[in-house]
Amino acid sequence: MLMSVIEGARSAPAYPELAGKRVLITGLSSSCGVDIARAFADHKARLILQFDEMSERTQAIAEIVAPTALDIKAFGPVACEADAVAQLARAVMQAFGGLDAVINLVPLAPAELGTAASVDEIERRIARRLLLPCLIAKIAANRMALSYIEGLILNVAILTPPMKGPAQAFASVAKAALSAMTRIQAEEWAGKAIRFNAIAPQTAHPSAEPSLAGEPEVAALALYLASGRGKALSGHVFEAEPAR
Repeated sequence: MLMSVIEGARSAPAYPELAGKRVLITGLSSSCGVDIARAFADHKARLILQFDEMSERTQAIAEIVAPTALDIKAFGPVACEADAVAQLARAVMQAFGGLDAVINLVPLAPAELGTAASVDEIERRIARRLLLPCLIAKIAANRMALSYIEGLILNVAILTPPMKGPAQAFASVAKAALSAMTRIQAEEWAGKAIRFNAIAPQTAHPSAEPSLAGEPEVAALALYLASGRGKALSGHVFEAEPAR
């Protein structure tokens, strides 16, 4: 089934039903998320972009997608604390009166991780890394359900090679945690037509299953899942090649 979905996303035509949809993309940076934002902008979506950094390069991203998006709002970095994330969630909900889709870009690589890092320290770092996508998803799904919206939450894990030693181990554990969180949320919200899926890069040896090659294909799958064609898909974790 995964092969047919990936091939369908690669060859799919435009999705006119995405015009006017309210799409939140979190975790954008100068190095990831541009193709995803551009893909939804080209479909005339109303975009809410949350950047992990504010620079001339991220400003350029907003300027690139603005001409084709139906509308666009931008937010800057947010502290990795529950109150700050909840405040961001309230602000993005107010931007266009709700959301139809949320795409969380989640970096798996740790900023710094010494070889002596304890298991508790690794778990704390992973919990902090997943705080924003977990809490944003919960708040957004609740709002979608109250508004009778058949919404999508898509977690896209980002991994930049090369990965060796403790960093690779951290990325593997973080990927497993993100995948488990996505599947649990999919089960929790299945009865309310809120779909949860994830795209995660390979962190070990390539499997026999097909994988997505690069961010343009990730963007194509995101469009597919947000469209009418993807309404039957929830609880899936699609594999992608690591970013280069």
